[in-house]
Amino acid sequence: MRNGVLAIDRKGDLVLINDEAYRIFGLPADLDYLGQGYASVFRQHPDIVRVLGGAFELAALPNRAELRLKPTDKVIGYTLSLIRDDHDQPIGAALFFKDLTHVEQLEERERLRDRLAAVGEMAAAVAHEIKNPLAGIEVMAGLLRRQVPDKKDSLALINDIMNEAKMANSIVQEILDFVRPVRLQLDRASIGEALHSAVSMADGKMQRGDIFVDVRVPQYLPTIQGDRHQLSQVFVNLLINAYEAMHGRGAVTLSAKLVEVGEDGALLPDGHAPVPTVIVEVTDTGPGVSADVADKIFNPFFTTKPQGSGLGLAIVRKIVDAHEGRIDVRSTPDRGTCFRVTLPVEHTDAWMR
Repeated sequence: MRNGVLAIDRKGDLVLINDEAYRIFGLPADLDYLGQGYASVFRQHPDIVRVLGGAFELAALPNRAELRLKPTDKVIGYTLSLIRDDHDQPIGAALFFKDLTHVEQLEERERLRDRLAAVGEMAAAVAHEIKNPLAGIEVMAGLLRRQVPDKKDSLALINDIMNEAKMANSIVQEILDFVRPVRLQLDRASIGEALHSAVSMADGKMQRGDIFVDVRVPQYLPTIQGDRHQLSQVFVNLLINAYEAMHGRGAVTLSAKLVEVGEDGALLPDGHAPVPTVIVEVTDTGPGVSADVADKIFNPFFTTKPQGSGLGLAIVRKIVDAHEGRIDVRSTPDRGTCFRVTLPVEHTDAWMR
């Protein structure tokens, strides 16, 4: 069954539990829980204990309710029903539930796309209006510079004006890059090649100082169906973020592995059957970020840097989403940050752009 089922008797002992329930609740498959109290079996899931505990007291039992399991962060939809004897007396309760985690992720992704589309339309209109006067400022500053070739103070001010205009123009260009839809040139892409290419490109964009970079890609890692150039852009942005956070000292590790089991991190496109998945982790030894910052880190225009548009990681997420993948971050203040990029080996037609 693709649905989880469990039942308890009036004493609170577990009388039925199926394999799907074992999987969803993360229970060891080799243990037999029949005859044990539900409060003991589900002690790691207090919300489930609360739901089952009210089965015989509630006047109206929950039907098609949803619940997030805090220990595993899974979302389930469930229905609670009473089991009655021939005299219509309740002798037990049954919980029917389904793993809605994948559905919840898809809905959240759709909500995010709607928000980004609205922001994108506004940003594109504003960016186009700004580019024209910026170009005019640069041209006029260049003409002014020719008229005062011997005045050092004036030249310094003019150069500052031109540099600021160029910086503003680069931010506007980044906004336009962000709002454009991602168009993938799908082919067989080597993650190893994308990572090594990203290291070279990141080094060309900024000085990493004494930061040590270690790339660990197993030889057996399969190629994936993706856009190698855009994947390289993902890892370039993550590397540059790490370089900026460490200020020239520390280490960055880029590692990749193949997983094929859901519990190991493999993607579940249909919510049930895992598919071969490549997981890439970019881990640094920098100062890390707090939990509240980590929650906002992929939001457009959010940045903790004195200068910056706050679009780098938002663009990264767009590219990963276009590859049907997922990007997550975990960080510990003063101990470093790890970005995990999860990508399916094969790209499905359902998400083609």
